[in-house]
Amino acid sequence: MTVSIDEYLDIVDENDKVIGRKKRSEVYKEGLSNFRVVNLFILNSNRELWIPRRAADKRLCPLCLDASMGGHVISGETYEEALSRELKEELNIDLENVRCTGIGYLTPHENAVSAFMKVYEIRTDLAPDYNRADFVEYFWLTRAALFERIERGERTKGDLPKLVEFFYS
Repeated sequence: MTVSIDEYLDIVDENDKVIGRKKRSEVYKEGLSNFRVVNLFILNSNRELWIPRRAADKRLCPLCLDASMGGHVISGETYEEALSRELKEELNIDLENVRCTGIGYLTPHENAVSAFMKVYEIRTDLAPDYNRADFVEYFWLTRAALFERIERGERTKGDLPKLVEFFYS
C-alpha cells in the first residue's frame, strides 16, 4: 500500500468507533486527538530500548528522539495492518518474520496521549536496518538514560516520555 503524505485518517468517537475521516493535515490543523496511531518499542536483553532520532526534514518533531516505530493508521486500515506497513516502511521488518507482542492500548481521554493508540514490542538484541529517510541515528537506552537525556534538554516526540514511563517503569 502506498501512503501519501496527506493521507486520510479515520476519525473515531470516545469508544474508538469510526465516525468519519479527514486529511492528516486537517487533523493536525484542528488539533484533533480522535484518530488512530501505532507505536512499537524494540527492547534488548539488557532492558535497553532502541530509540531513534527523527530525520531533520520531518514535519512533526524534526531531530527529536522517538519510539522505535510509530505511525498513523490510515483510513480503512486496522491497527495491525498499520503496524505491519509501518514496520516495513520504517524498520525494514516483515511482521510475519518476528515475534511482536501487543503491550497496551491508550486513549487521549484516559491516558492523556495524542491519539488512540496500540503499542507493541519486539524483543531482540539486533538493531533494525532502519529507513534513513525516517531516522538519522539511534541509541540503545535504558529508561533512566533516556530520562537523563530529556532532563539535559534532549527533545522528544510528544508521547515518547509518557509511553516509556507507562510501559517501562
